[in-house]
Order: sequence, then C-alpha cells, then structure tokens
Amino acid sequence: MSTTVEPQTAQSEIVRKHKEFLFPAVATYYQEPVALVRGEGQYVWDDRGTRYLDCFGGVLTVSVGHANPQVNAAIIEQVKTLSHTSTLYANQPQGDLAEKLYQITPGRLKKSFFTSSGTEADDTAITAAKLHTGRHEIVVLRHSYSGRSATALSAIGHSTWRPLPAQVAGIVHARAPYCYRCPLKLSYPECGLACAEDIKDVIETTTTGQIAAFMAEPILGVGGFIVPPAGYFERAAEITRAHGGLFIADEVQTGWGRTGDKWFGIEHWNVEPDIITSAKGMGNGVPIGMTTATPEVADSFPGLTFSTFGGNPVSMAAALAVIKVIEDENLRANAATVGAYFREKLEELKAKHPVIGDVRGMGLMQGLELVKDRETKEPDPQSVLKVFEETKRRGVLIGKGGLYANVIRTGLMLNSTKDTVDELIEALDGAFAVANA
Repeated sequence: MSTTVEPQTAQSEIVRKHKEFLFPAVATYYQEPVALVRGEGQYVWDDRGTRYLDCFGGVLTVSVGHANPQVNAAIIEQVKTLSHTSTLYANQPQGDLAEKLYQITPGRLKKSFFTSSGTEADDTAITAAKLHTGRHEIVVLRHSYSGRSATALSAIGHSTWRPLPAQVAGIVHARAPYCYRCPLKLSYPECGLACAEDIKDVIETTTTGQIAAFMAEPILGVGGFIVPPAGYFERAAEITRAHGGLFIADEVQTGWGRTGDKWFGIEHWNVEPDIITSAKGMGNGVPIGMTTATPEVADSFPGLTFSTFGGNPVSMAAALAVIKVIEDENLRANAATVGAYFREKLEELKAKHPVIGDVRGMGLMQGLELVKDRETKEPDPQSVLKVFEETKRRGVLIGKGGLYANVIRTGLMLNSTKDTVDELIEALDGAFAVANA
C-alpha cells in the first residue's frame, strides 16, 4: 500500500551541491528533487529516510532490483580478482558474455563489441553499417532517441533532446509508426502500413537511394513508448534491404525480457536484425553497452579499434549475473504475466479518468498518454506534472517522456509482482483524482 510523504522544508545538502556544482543541463525530476542514497529490491530511500516504490528503475535500467544479491556477489567477486583490462587484453567475463549473447540473440547475430553506454553502442552500430556497406546514409525515425554523441544527437528525432543542429551529415528521419497520432491521419490496418512505406519515400527522395542502414527502437522509449503495429518491421526491413541497407535494432530500453517472453523486443516481429544494440537493463545499473552483429558485418570492421572501458570485466560479470537471474527466475515470462495484469489495471484507469487518452506498451514497458480532450487529443503535459508530484507524495516514483512531455512512462523491474502493480495503480488513481479535481 502506498504511503503519504510529508513535504520537506529545508533543502537537501545533496541537492544543494547538485545545483551548485553540476551543469544546469543535468536535469532532475520534481519541483524539489529527490536525493537517493539507498536501494533494495523495488524500493529506494532518499537522504531523509523516506522510502519510495521505484517504478522507473533509473530509466528502465535497474532490471532485476536494486542491490540484487546475485548481481552484487558477481561484481564483488570480480573486483577482488581483476577490475580493468581495456580491450587490448582478453578477459574471461568478456568472452563468456559474448558467447552468451550469441546463444540468446535472434537470427545469425554472433560477434559483439562492448562499450560503456547505449550512445556508444549505437555509434558503433552505425560505424559498422557504414564500413560493411561502403555507404554513409542512415535512416532513423522521428520521435526516436539515440544518445548524446555527435552522431547520436544528429539521429535523434526529438527536438527536446537536440541542443545543436545535426553535426553529422547523411542521417534522415522517416515518420514514426505512431498510431495514436498518425502523421498521415490514417487508421491501422486500413492504412496499409503507410508509415513503413514512408521509409521508401524518404530513401528515394532524401538520400542517394542506397543507404547504409535503418536504425529503430522496437518501441520508441523517450518518444513516449510508441509501439509499431504488426507487420511494420517486416516491411521496414524489406524496404531497407531493397535499398542496400542493414537493419539495426536499438534495444537499449526494450532488451532483456522487458517486453515479455522474449529476450529482445524485435523478436515480437518476424524479422531478424543485422545488428542489435543494448545497454541499460543489461547491467542492472552498471555502465555497459553492447553492439552484436552478424559475422560478416563484424568482420568488415577494421582490425584496429579500442575502447578503454569496453569489455570491462566487472561490467561483464554484472551482465552475466543479470542474464542468469533472468533465466533462473523465469523473468521473461514474469514480465509477460505481470505486464498483462498491469495493462488491465491501466485500461481500468483510462475508463475512469478522461485525461488518459491512450494506454500502450508491451510487458513491463507501459505508458499513458495524457490529453486535455480525447476527441482533439491535445497534449496535456501539465497533468503529467501534477500526477508526478502526487505520486511522489504517495511514495511512488514514475517516469515521463514523449515529444510533448505528456506521456507517463513506467519501467517496473522484471521481478515485480501483482502486488507491485497494485501499489502503483493505487498511487496513480489517487494522483489522477487530485490532478483533475
């Protein structure tokens, strides 16, 4: 059951230092930011001892619970043995993890390159695609998010996260498969997957006609948990390959059982990527990124490259432990079962609160798009802010996103239960009632 958090008057010393010594661009949630000092399982505590149910997991990153005992044990044991090598030396956890990824990734994916973040993973994938194909143009989606490097910032289809114009040439943006706000004003399935057909039009009108790759998140995360319709990726991959390109699945948020039953989100569509990238939930909070490709793509990458923290044995050991926990506790199936229950409860909230215009997601990656009017679908970011403050007051932390900042995002941990869902739903229900009173 959720609890009420009393408002604090004196500013946290941790928050004070954050505001004084960090870039202002290092944004925080809430009118009065939360300073977290401890986590255990699905809960976190702030510097005043207040406990919160963490329903966002550091942006879908804490996948198997804060301070998971098995993951912690693997990290500690590895730190005692060897904590750093760089990619200039082989180490056993790196080889073991690469082998495991070969076993669990879809299709013919086999060879991996490890980094420290999703940004680096996507950069590596784009570079690999260019090297393999000998071409340089990349198609990405509007509403997408790829990270913070020059390449990633140029690929982002979301003005909120683009402080500079495109710094890398040759990246073009196709329409997103955003059925709730279809940019073509059509309805699925009568639309004939017009959003996928737009990829063909973009290639033929804004590129040389031969591309290096099409890169997309199976579910657009920062963009507001936009879920493409059935058949979308099959057609997108077909168009991509007809124009000489590779298909890159950006699984930074959708990987590791998050979407239910499958290891990776793209497996819900009948298509095999040439490259997969991931990070976040792979390490349960330890900095890590991976780029896994087919042998021919990996073998096209020049023989001399280097990453100081790529393949770090501690990060590798953590990722192996995360995968083992997911396997041993059957968490992919749990994400599907608890996710289905969660979806039912969210649909009940939608029936009760008119401000909820759309419920969407897969597994334990569920979102609510808030609108001022269901007919006009005018975005309602103000209600998101109100719900944010109210759920925090009730001891629950959630996330947000979307181009219009009007989507509530959740990232329950893969070992969440129906009781976890009930606690979150109770807080959301009460928050919506207050926000729209």
